[in-house]
Amino acid sequence: MSRAVLIFNARLLDENMDTPGAVLINDKKIRSIFQGYFTNSETLEKMARQVLAEDGVEENCQLEIHNVHGLTLTPAFIDMHVHLRYPGLTEKEDLNSGLHAAAAGGYGTIVAMPNTKPVVSSIEMAMKIEREAAAIGLTHLFQTVSLTRDFEGTDTSHLDFIDKQYVPVVSEDGRDVPTSAVMLDAMTKAAEKGLVVSCHCEDMTLGPTAKPLRQKALETMKSVGLSAWGTGDDDFDEDDEENAEALDNIDLSLTMANDILRLAEDVATFRNIQLAKQAECHIHLCHVSTYASINAIRDAKNELYDEQADYDADEADAAYQAFEDGEKFAPSEKVNKGFAVSCEVTPHHLALCGTDEPYIRALVNPPLRSEDDRVALLEALRDGTVDVISTDHAPHTFDDKAAGAPGFTGLETAYAVCNSVLVKDCQFSPRKLSQLMSANPARILGLNKGLLRPGYDADLTVIDPDEEWIVDSASFYSKGKATPFEGKKLTGRVKNLFIDGRLVFERS
Repeated sequence: MSRAVLIFNARLLDENMDTPGAVLINDKKIRSIFQGYFTNSETLEKMARQVLAEDGVEENCQLEIHNVHGLTLTPAFIDMHVHLRYPGLTEKEDLNSGLHAAAAGGYGTIVAMPNTKPVVSSIEMAMKIEREAAAIGLTHLFQTVSLTRDFEGTDTSHLDFIDKQYVPVVSEDGRDVPTSAVMLDAMTKAAEKGLVVSCHCEDMTLGPTAKPLRQKALETMKSVGLSAWGTGDDDFDEDDEENAEALDNIDLSLTMANDILRLAEDVATFRNIQLAKQAECHIHLCHVSTYASINAIRDAKNELYDEQADYDADEADAAYQAFEDGEKFAPSEKVNKGFAVSCEVTPHHLALCGTDEPYIRALVNPPLRSEDDRVALLEALRDGTVDVISTDHAPHTFDDKAAGAPGFTGLETAYAVCNSVLVKDCQFSPRKLSQLMSANPARILGLNKGLLRPGYDADLTVIDPDEEWIVDSASFYSKGKATPFEGKKLTGRVKNLFIDGRLVFERS
């Protein structure tokens, strides 16, 4: 017996729609959208069965009905930047814990980075991980492959065997490719295969010089009992003279480290954009955090837009002239045939100011930045310079985090942080947030997802945009518990996740 799913009494939300209605799902796809108030399931069931009958579905088809009681139904989120630590680092995270965390966060698709042990450097290894993830039956997973074999920075021969269908993104994330010639070679191969190159922009000669300064700050933090993930410590007395001096020393060391890492990000961002242009490659810039990097990306996008506009105008003139002359029009070769620039920002860089206490001590790469940088990110979201919000979910053990491992767990707080900071603070509409977390990443990855539209994959998330809750990392599905939002009140909660029309997560 065939099976269909009807979700009703919902607020339907995507980048183009914000209206009451219902969704009919059949064969893992959205079949129909019914707009309007439908609180009577019997009436709606008749409408749904009529549509199914028109498709030739048998009359006794099992119709699974879900009343979401006025909550918001939106395309499942897509995260282009996740660390699952699998294989080899499963004390931090594994496929099971990571995919459950993704489901609890409302994510229908995630893209996992290759900085594992061993490094994911082959199509065979990537596909094996993807098959193991699919067997769990939760969130869809794409596994990236490293730009250089084993992160050694020299060999790109493994890229010759990558298939875009299974690995749409390649990345050296966690680090950058040190040598420009090797990066250009990797980008050129990626361009030939239509792969997106996802870049952690950090000059590898500058970045390491910040490490001793961070270590110095960490030693002082340990001596006075302060954490390394940006949460306040209730028993720490800032008025104590010795503690006040320690704070000054910590802040000085971390400020110096962050200044170096700012320069490292900006230099690498400019380099990688220029290399991608030469390679005619689609470059996706990860976790952008500085206003200088944002400006470089905006300039690159504007240049692309202007060149395309000039090309279109010249082609129109040439086509008209050919028509006037009675000749056949032959389009000229496009400028920047495959060059494209997209970028992402993280919820923590949008929400937190890294020059404030206690967030200056929240160790992450790139660091939390100044308020000027944060505002620049918000403006870049607004004007379209930034395409995507990604979590950079980076789980660590408590011991590793205390020792200075950079990064936070983020899958289970991302929607609530963005809803609180962007929507509830009246910066953006809910439709814009859906675009940033669903529609745009789907476009970049070439997926048939991200919109409430007939024919699209039925990966859907039910959210309550008004529910307030307190972040308690002890309740996370993720093994990573370090979050700078610990104890914070956020607004907006993921309630359910449907994958291919199957209910795979339900928050009690």
